[in-house]
Amino acid sequence: MIALPQFTLLRPTSLAEAARLGAEPHARLIAGGTGLIPNLRLGLGAPRTLVSLEALEELRRIEISERGSRIGAAVSLQALSDNKRLPAALREAARSVAAPAHRSAATLGGNLCLDTRCVYYNQSEQWRRANGYCLKFGGDTCHVAPQGKKCRAAYSGDVAPALLVLDANIEVAGALRPLQRLYQDDGAKHLALQPGEIVAAVHLPPTRGRSGYAKLRSRGAIDFPLAGVAMMISLNNNIIRELRVALTGTNSRPVLIEGTETLVGSEAGEAAGTALAKLVQKQAGPMRTTLTAADYRRQGAMVLARRLLARLTQKETQGGIP
Repeated sequence: MIALPQFTLLRPTSLAEAARLGAEPHARLIAGGTGLIPNLRLGLGAPRTLVSLEALEELRRIEISERGSRIGAAVSLQALSDNKRLPAALREAARSVAAPAHRSAATLGGNLCLDTRCVYYNQSEQWRRANGYCLKFGGDTCHVAPQGKKCRAAYSGDVAPALLVLDANIEVAGALRPLQRLYQDDGAKHLALQPGEIVAAVHLPPTRGRSGYAKLRSRGAIDFPLAGVAMMISLNNNIIRELRVALTGTNSRPVLIEGTETLVGSEAGEAAGTALAKLVQKQAGPMRTTLTAADYRRQGAMVLARRLLARLTQKETQGGIP
């Protein structure tokens, strides 16, 4: 790693001021900094200005009512993990991120806007110079798919799939939009935010069923997901009434699995698990963005989905809590 580049740190006192400053050329927003600072130490960018969101108290509030929840983007992942009034998928996803020290600083918005990752991108400047710059940074070729014209770096945030299955909306510039619209299928430009747009909060509807999150990684802590699966399921006497499943770590954006409505009315047993695994297999698109084989990550996502379905079904039959 290298020394941080020279920059000016600004601390706006309103969201409007932060948006204006963040829209300036060569400016970056910073909250916890647990994703941004390591990348800057690798030479991945050299912003002249960092715009801190630390002073914006309205971004650190959690409001929960019978009509749903509003969670500020600067709420720490540790606070999400500890709040038992929030759905289990969100708590489990937040708890799975890195280590306790990271979670106490890392924020909801930061994890949602986490940069995509690739073994050819997340390297030192010396490594990239020696091995050739990639399409995502400084080059014109994606080393993962050199015949294509699109970056294949993988999205690796843990919280996004949990919020997708919970049918979340994000608050940007005072307006709500579906969380899915935050992302686009391009590893080099995976966020669909315009200059000056800031994710201010996440809005959740009332919980409709049981939910959870499961993660495959090389080590039991700290690592980004090789694959992650979130699920929300509503059951009636073990019959599926609603099922939403989302993936992370396998594609350039978090993926809400299509076709799960075909399992509605089915018993949440082995047959449903097999059918769900096939849907995951078709829609997971891991490529050579990590040192782990792509097929291993696809198979891992399938296994995680089956196990998560079994776990949440067991909670239903045993009277567990959401």
